[in-house]
Amino acid sequence: MDMKKHLEVINACRFCFMCRHLSGVGNVTFRESDTPRVRAVLLDQVLMDPAKLANVDLLETLYNSDLSAACRYHCVKHFDENGLVLAARADVVKAGLAPADVQKVAADYLARPASPTISGKGDLLYFIDYTSAATPEIAKAFAKIMKKAGIEYCTAEKGCLGKALQVLGYTKEAKAAAKQFAEALNATKVKSIVVSSPAAYDALVNDFPAFGIRLKAKVMHSSEYLCSLKLSYSKKTAALYYLESDFLKNYNDNYRFPRELLAQMGAQCLPFGTNNEESYTCGEGALVLPQLRPVLVEKLAHYVEERADHPEKDLLVTASPYTRKQLTTHTKLKVVTLEELAAKLL
Repeated sequence: MDMKKHLEVINACRFCFMCRHLSGVGNVTFRESDTPRVRAVLLDQVLMDPAKLANVDLLETLYNSDLSAACRYHCVKHFDENGLVLAARADVVKAGLAPADVQKVAADYLARPASPTISGKGDLLYFIDYTSAATPEIAKAFAKIMKKAGIEYCTAEKGCLGKALQVLGYTKEAKAAAKQFAEALNATKVKSIVVSSPAAYDALVNDFPAFGIRLKAKVMHSSEYLCSLKLSYSKKTAALYYLESDFLKNYNDNYRFPRELLAQMGAQCLPFGTNNEESYTCGEGALVLPQLRPVLVEKLAHYVEERADHPEKDLLVTASPYTRKQLTTHTKLKVVTLEELAAKLL
């Protein structure tokens, strides 16, 4: 079992309550089974009796996780409970125990062409994944910025990075998709790849190397690339609240460029919520939570809305197309991405 690689995590987390408040799903279901400690307890029981891996309640708990990695990032010893859950999901799939809804979502991604559709020309490639494509305003804002900067670029749309498959536990299939995706991008011979999706960024800079897959181009989140342009922002913005991305903060060492870009814009960022450790992404780390647990995603969105000082007028900015989509779908909050804000202030 892949879980056996995380014995240290199980032994540490099953006795610890310290990060309970950082479990986004646990905060809206109020169930102990949706906290890191109890997940570790349940998986410890599976290692003692592998037959328990088929327990339907355990499977529900595993796929309920928001995978924000906030617990890992803020743990004093950084025990990888997030990795434990992903390993457990991989064990579930290998054992042929994936629930029907998980199989359905996986089948959808497996049916998608792994190679993206590429158009245009230039040394820079802008990748628009499915999540970003669901909010076309983001790509339009990026295009406006690039036109203003006088930069020619090509685009890659959709395709399958393998990230969603990996999150679901389909590791072998994820690697195969990632390999095809990388071959398509390497064939373009571009020098830089820019993505708006933090999930795509994490896949390209972390998952691909872990799979032994090499991209020839430099990969940047859009915030890093826009920072490098050193644009002049002639307009001012009202005070705003920046919602951190799980993938950029908790998976990638508190990636600094979103905050640097906001500073370049002259934005005054106010603290959001009750602390700066919680995840307010609506399950960004779980990626396919809207397909698997739409009710949970709606609850997570309302959890964010309830923490806004003035929900009817506060401006929330995010680096994540996923978070923007879920918050604007389930709440009345005013949410824009960094690209949209930058385009507006030029």
